[in-house]
Amino acid sequence: MSQGVIIVGAGPVGLMLAGELRLAGVDVVVYEKLPAATGESRGLGFTARTAEILDQRGLLARLGEFRWGRQGHFGGVRIDFGELAENHFGVMGLPQSRTEELLEKWCTELGVTFRHGCEVTGYTETDEQVVIGFEGPDGPGQDSALYLVGCDGSRSTVRTLAGIDFPGLAATRGMYLADVVGAGLRMRPIGERVPGGGMVLSVTLEPGVDRIVIHEPGIRPDHGVGELTFTEVADAWQRMTGESVHHASARWMTALTNATGQAAQYRRGRVLVVGDAAHDHAPLGAQGLSVGLQDAVNLGWKLAATVNGRAPEGLLDTYHDERHPVGAELIRNTLAQSLLYLSGEEMEPLRAVMRELVEVPEAARHLAGQVSGLDVRYDLGAGGHPLLGARLDPALELTRPDGARTRVAELLHAARGVLVVTGAAGAQAAEPARGWTDRVDVVTGSWNRADAAGPAGIPETVLLRPDGHVAWTGPQDAELRTALERWFGTAV
Repeated sequence: MSQGVIIVGAGPVGLMLAGELRLAGVDVVVYEKLPAATGESRGLGFTARTAEILDQRGLLARLGEFRWGRQGHFGGVRIDFGELAENHFGVMGLPQSRTEELLEKWCTELGVTFRHGCEVTGYTETDEQVVIGFEGPDGPGQDSALYLVGCDGSRSTVRTLAGIDFPGLAATRGMYLADVVGAGLRMRPIGERVPGGGMVLSVTLEPGVDRIVIHEPGIRPDHGVGELTFTEVADAWQRMTGESVHHASARWMTALTNATGQAAQYRRGRVLVVGDAAHDHAPLGAQGLSVGLQDAVNLGWKLAATVNGRAPEGLLDTYHDERHPVGAELIRNTLAQSLLYLSGEEMEPLRAVMRELVEVPEAARHLAGQVSGLDVRYDLGAGGHPLLGARLDPALELTRPDGARTRVAELLHAARGVLVVTGAAGAQAAEPARGWTDRVDVVTGSWNRADAAGPAGIPETVLLRPDGHVAWTGPQDAELRTALERWFGTAV
């Protein structure tokens, strides 16, 4: 009997997906070609929506101390999140390695199996399963599962083996990223432009260690793995800033580009791609990591329902339908930001216009919603409540009949559907959900902050999917039973 799912890649996205699947009781094994985590951290935080999804699984509090970023930007044009009605604050200065450590510990607690030092080299697919071939410490081997998921980065082996096209734009700019020890640099957290079209960024990670990013016109966009030297990085920093870091050393460093690509299909048969394997873009605002984790949370409950034989027809295909447009928008906004951020003085008139626009609350809210991820709204059909398809604010509080207060995020810890019933309808409104209580929790109470969800208000009755997005609202919208069947399958 095949296990449920094989995941390739033990980065944050693969780990998030593995945990989501295990919460639903699916057997999962994660293959990772590296023998152990490197401790390297490309990302230094994540967006507001990603903070919310971690909170929805009870993971945010387990990260320990971190700081929230009041200031955001769109292509270097600053946006004061504190001036917006809704909280767009992201997490700043948190090394990706800490997020990985947390997620790996969570997965281990849930019973995920890990196979480090094993590189997937091929697979075959039948109507019933996928059989992978791999090279491991003990030589070649095979393994099988019902589904195979590539969470293995922008050069995804799984995507390549599946023959999934990855159209995009070739790199035209190169950048250096390095964690430098002993340089003692001043903070440039959003980056500073340098005359001639360059940009430098520096952030203190810990006492004595600075993260630097350098974009200098003329940097090669085709640096091979292992080719970059610290002398190249230090020389570029001095040319751009006049400051010497030659006396320091690099904890680690890498070359980056502005290449883009997006998988034409997020699913092909029994193979799926998630995160950077599905979309690649210039590194801006930790959006790649953040959107990848959101991909995993969108896919996890759908794939679990499919493996467990509970999925309604077409549920798994909604992963591509919902997340491919999000990936396309991600690439569009990062391309726009790259032009604003990394171009020369010829872009200054547009930057000036953008600085004026972000003083308009509606424009600032629109741009903030793009970079924070809070504006993602899935198309669940015409009409209906304005919250339909959007996420319900996880910070909203519900007072239960016994007087206890519960946040929406806490209701989603188990990664199950949730039907929240408030108002006079009470138990009568929940009656149609009786046949789904093995998959959907029914919660009664009253909202504490009726205006917190914005101008749409909060409906009396709300059906939430496990990813926190609104699947149905009542009593004015389509029948509850229809929504339950659409997202959770047949009643028992």
